[in-house]
Amino acid sequence: MKLRMAENSLFAILLRKPWWVSALTALALIAFARFGVPAAYFVFALPIALPFIVIAGITGWRTLQAPSASHVAATEQAVRAMGAAEFGAALEQAWTREGWQVARAEDGGADFALTQGWRRSVASFRRWKVARTGIEPLRELAAARERAEAHDALYVAVGEVSEQAVAFARANKIRILRAEDLARLLPPPGNALLRRFSG
Repeated sequence: MKLRMAENSLFAILLRKPWWVSALTALALIAFARFGVPAAYFVFALPIALPFIVIAGITGWRTLQAPSASHVAATEQAVRAMGAAEFGAALEQAWTREGWQVARAEDGGADFALTQGWRRSVASFRRWKVARTGIEPLRELAAARERAEAHDALYVAVGEVSEQAVAFARANKIRILRAEDLARLLPPPGNALLRRFSG
């Protein structure tokens, strides 16, 4: 059984915050260990800061790896200019580069079936351009995931996603891929590969 961190646990919340929040928490705990407990117990109190140092490192690394705002905007503009066939082909190539075996899904609620070793996923991108995504297409994808007995699902949306849809996705093992995720997944918009698809 795969263990998952509770979404509202302290560490899960800090993983969603900027790196410096965890760093400041770690410094506060180190100061407490230095000045708030007897000197003889300093060595024993100091390790309480270690998890926060690790989280600061993880979130800092994610920040360094994150695409710039201009890169995200350029990627969104490029994928909005694509037709469905071109965008589907770009996603298929991107997932293949990441080591997934990609096949067109036969189920009406999904567009792709992804396999990587023992892990199976389904993906939907057909409504990626809509201004606002509600819960219904995510229901369809969740049903497709269950029928395929897949571990999780991916839903591509560069527009706004309603709060209800986000909550439904979290509860049903659906990861929503937004413009910033596509900026990581697809080649940079100036790259010849993405230019080929975006025209």
